[in-house]
Amino acid sequence: MARTRRSRRPRLTIVLLVLASITIITLDYRGDAHGVISSLKRAAGDAFSPVQRGVDAVTRPIGSFLAGAFNGGELQTENEKLRDEIGQLQRQTLAERAVQNALRSLEELDHLPWIQNIPTVRAQVIALNPSNFAATVELNVGTASGVDDGMPVVGGAGLVGHVIATSSSTSTVELITDAGSNVGVTFGSSSGNQASVAGGGIGKPLSVTLITPGTALQKGEVFTTSGLPNLAYPPLIPVARITRFSSNASSTDEAVTAVPVSDLSRLYYVDVLQWQPAA
Repeated sequence: MARTRRSRRPRLTIVLLVLASITIITLDYRGDAHGVISSLKRAAGDAFSPVQRGVDAVTRPIGSFLAGAFNGGELQTENEKLRDEIGQLQRQTLAERAVQNALRSLEELDHLPWIQNIPTVRAQVIALNPSNFAATVELNVGTASGVDDGMPVVGGAGLVGHVIATSSSTSTVELITDAGSNVGVTFGSSSGNQASVAGGGIGKPLSVTLITPGTALQKGEVFTTSGLPNLAYPPLIPVARITRFSSNASSTDEAVTAVPVSDLSRLYYVDVLQWQPAA
């Protein structure tokens, strides 16, 4: 019996609240008893607010889910648009960086202290042709511009290589990192310190030979072309920088490795020196 009474109480409460609401609406519509109605409205609001909060808690996630479902296509479109814009900005940044590097390359070629009034032909690098051993680049100038086989090629920092093949409008340059490259160099304060810098292929350091063990060397020291008669390059062009050296009593040469002074992986413009070794 007690359970029946308890179960009926919520129903009775709801019925009374509904009747009260109808009464309030009726009186409010007629304009009677404004003070009483305001009090009743507040009481009814307090009674219904827990029920309303419970309904909102159930329905709000459903509404958010439905809104997300309807807007999902728009979000995907916006994401794709943002990715495209980011990609365009990245490409623009890379293009601007390439232009800046090219301009820097041209400026450096305009101020080469070791050219010594040798006529030059300005050229643009149009292709890189690297492999495990061979390292060459293609230039956009050839015999029609005064370029010939054997001519040295320099960048803003130093020696790049020499021309090994030409056509009327293009030429091929063997880089100093090529496995077949060998450059006679000098180093130190004495012009009598002679050595040879040989290429080992792309990604490998240059090897330096003909240096007597125990010779005074410094890390970072620069080798320059020796300019000896019958060699392929004029004198005093920077070639390579020492990265490591060590002595071995049982060896006839100091163990020396070096890297090119020019960044051969990022060549934009170069100068071809119209120079040939004396016969």
